Amino acid sequence: MIFPVILSGGAGTRLWPLSRSGYPKQFLPLTGKRTLFQQTLVRLEGLNCAPSIFICNETHRFLVAEQISQVDVKHNGIILEPIARDTGPAIALAAIHALNKDADAMLLVLPTDHIIENITEFHDAVNIAMQHAQDDKLVTFGIVPDKPETGYGYIKRGQAYNNAFKVNEFVEKPNIITAIDYITSKNYYWNSGMFMFKAARYLEILKQYCPSIYNVCKNALNNQVLDLDFIRINEEEFSDCPSKSVDFAVMEPAAANEDDHVIVVPLNAGWRDIGSFNALLEVSQLDEHGNSFMGDVKAINTQNTLIRAETRLIATVGVEDLIIIDTKDSLLIAHKAHAQDVKHIVNKLKQENRSEVESNREVYRPWGKYDNIDSGKRFNVKRITVNVGAKLSVQMHHHRSEHWVIVKGTAKVIKGDEVILLSENQSIYIPLGTIHALENPGKIPLELIEVQTGTYLEENDIIRFEDEYGRV
Repeated sequence: MIFPVILSGGAGTRLWPLSRSGYPKQFLPLTGKRTLFQQTLVRLEGLNCAPSIFICNETHRFLVAEQISQVDVKHNGIILEPIARDTGPAIALAAIHALNKDADAMLLVLPTDHIIENITEFHDAVNIAMQHAQDDKLVTFGIVPDKPETGYGYIKRGQAYNNAFKVNEFVEKPNIITAIDYITSKNYYWNSGMFMFKAARYLEILKQYCPSIYNVCKNALNNQVLDLDFIRINEEEFSDCPSKSVDFAVMEPAAANEDDHVIVVPLNAGWRDIGSFNALLEVSQLDEHGNSFMGDVKAINTQNTLIRAETRLIATVGVEDLIIIDTKDSLLIAHKAHAQDVKHIVNKLKQENRSEVESNREVYRPWGKYDNIDSGKRFNVKRITVNVGAKLSVQMHHHRSEHWVIVKGTAKVIKGDEVILLSENQSIYIPLGTIHALENPGKIPLELIEVQTGTYLEENDIIRFEDEYGRV
């Protein structure tokens, strides 16, 4: 049986401020109503696959669970990496987990930040790859390039082999002159980061070339703890794992060994890696002037420009080749020629410990979300949205009081020994030190304004007594 392995790591720093480490690009609806993560799941429909295995970090666990539920698909486990160790160990964890379910398990490894326009071509390529994987081959998918690209690694193909090619070598990101030579030769593909192989075969090769990764992952997963839908692996064990990509750990050394056949299946299906704003512009619907606008935008004499307006009017006059991204807490203006350099801004913000790197004003939680509207000395104001049927933890604060005003829906409030129902335009005061909880028992989302006052207002001033999401 084929087990899709959905890799959901990365922070998407070149798409800041849309993408943040706490809410990265794969969870954003960048090209339509569905997020990139959800598009990855939906394009599996029509393939004969088992429910997917997901790999993500602790921070994103509820985002993954929520986005899975929104497209109504089943899963075979959400494995939480306590520490990022790149794709080699991540796939090893998935392989061990899959073998516990099926001794003949085959893995289809898929990142979640890709666009694939032609689903039929994608399915055809997967079916070709499956035939080779059944013969114990390690299969990668090579994207048929349509231009010289310096932002991708490349795969050099060798001898033709049953609708595919043997891999001669994997090569790193080239300079532009080398990239032109690759395209001219027609012997190179872009490295997509998608793979297919038997789980047992992958572990066999991994054990041969990187035994430390194999042993650490095996021990860490053997000491797993189930937490709701999540599989927590042993952090102490996993912290000793080397950090290596699947290319360096398995595919490249196997390709260099004549005894370990590595196969590349060409894929020409409208593939794009949304790794920069220029890439996003390429897959966006453009107007007659080459612009892509989203939100409240008014433009005069504007060409080849990408604008995302989240909360307010953006007006441009006489500009071209710009990237303008306006979120609730940050504004980015960049020239298209320097779109790849956005990551340097992120690095600078990290050095200054700026909160904008990790999260934007709107923060998602398993029960809903909140928007940090305003803050100052000894006060903080939030707009809170609680999903239908959801409940916040039973909690208490040592340093702050809270005042809630219901804007929409119905709230069930626990305040000490009291249970109170509140509707629109009603309010309640939660004194410092009072055990309390908030629940939405209604049929529509609950919205309220929360005003916090006190000497310390950070999120770590939460003492949880009960929690449906295992955060006690």
